[in-house]
Amino acid sequence: MYFQIGIKLIHENAKVPQAAHPGDAADLFAVEDVTLRPNAPVLVRTGLVLDLPAGWRAWITPRSGLALKHGVTVANAPGLIDSGYRGEVGVILICHSPAGHRVSAGDRVAQISFARVFCTDLIEVDEVSKTERGGGGFGSTGK
Repeated sequence: MYFQIGIKLIHENAKVPQAAHPGDAADLFAVEDVTLRPNAPVLVRTGLVLDLPAGWRAWITPRSGLALKHGVTVANAPGLIDSGYRGEVGVILICHSPAGHRVSAGDRVAQISFARVFCTDLIEVDEVSKTERGGGGFGSTGK
């Protein structure tokens, strides 16, 4: 399913997110140089403002190559951008490598994808329905 999302570039180094292949999540690019020190989260600017329509959200997720090669991931993965947000998209990166990592302006730092939001009314109830699993969690289904 294809649709259009408005993107405003607010930094001279900003780039429209790009997918490597049709149907892939699009890559987000850093707009400035940043040094990632081990285990210290850093907000990386993208220079983008999204014009998400009501009923949609954006997910910010790690790039697998950065995680495997450099120990760099999105600290709050997946990051969530609500449709009403009109500020700059930032990516909270963290490096788990003891060597740290240098991000340069123009580097691909994360991926962005979009999903519909299903509107719900959350209501308080006295009882919830029973299921086979019940309240079992955190390893209750096996090893």
